[in-house]
Amino acid sequence: MTQHNPQQNSSQQNQYRQIWAAGMWDNNIVLKQSLALCPLLAVTSSATNGLGLGLATMVVMIASNALTSMAKGVISKAVRIPANIIIIASLVTLIDALLNAWLHPLHKVLGLFIPLIVTNCAILGRVESFASKSPLMPSLVDGLAMGLGFTWVLTMLGGIREILGSGTLFANASLLLGQHFAFLETTVIPEYRGLLLVILPPGGFLVLGAVLAFKQKAEQLLLERRALAAAPVTGG
Repeated sequence: MTQHNPQQNSSQQNQYRQIWAAGMWDNNIVLKQSLALCPLLAVTSSATNGLGLGLATMVVMIASNALTSMAKGVISKAVRIPANIIIIASLVTLIDALLNAWLHPLHKVLGLFIPLIVTNCAILGRVESFASKSPLMPSLVDGLAMGLGFTWVLTMLGGIREILGSGTLFANASLLLGQHFAFLETTVIPEYRGLLLVILPPGGFLVLGAVLAFKQKAEQLLLERRALAAAPVTGG
């Protein structure tokens, strides 16, 4: 009969919370590591495109972390990096084929950036730094957290650029992602003539810079609030 150690369970929960916080915010692929900027700036002209690429990348991250973690005892250190690249490339090829078969309009929009997921150094970085040294379950959680963190940033940037650029949100979601996503399609600003600059790649740099500035300011205010809360209260 297996006995559960409360201290061990608490330690695992803390580990999962740290992994989740790192992927979603503290060590976010885009907001903290500034990785995968090429597809981010090129694809996020709309929230739909950002969501599609983000979900595809998340699936690759989860599967590659899981496979690497399970194979870490079999693959030697001498060939670990090439083996990990083969794993990632195989998964991306599979995702590319599935998108082409089931979501062909989205596949046409994302184009070359799906195969380029192989070159996303964030995926190889997580595989090398975490999954190749960790058990299966933490590796799965890490892949999910990092993937979701990447997805929400892509979707948010795409949404901001789409609203400012054309006044819509998740336009053509039913066409690109399937009829189940039709409820996402929204006209935020009716009869809006649009701002072309925001949709073009230079607009991606401007929006990303504004988001990074907002993140820095939010973290600064949070640190100041924590410092005030931790400061000893002196009597008057």
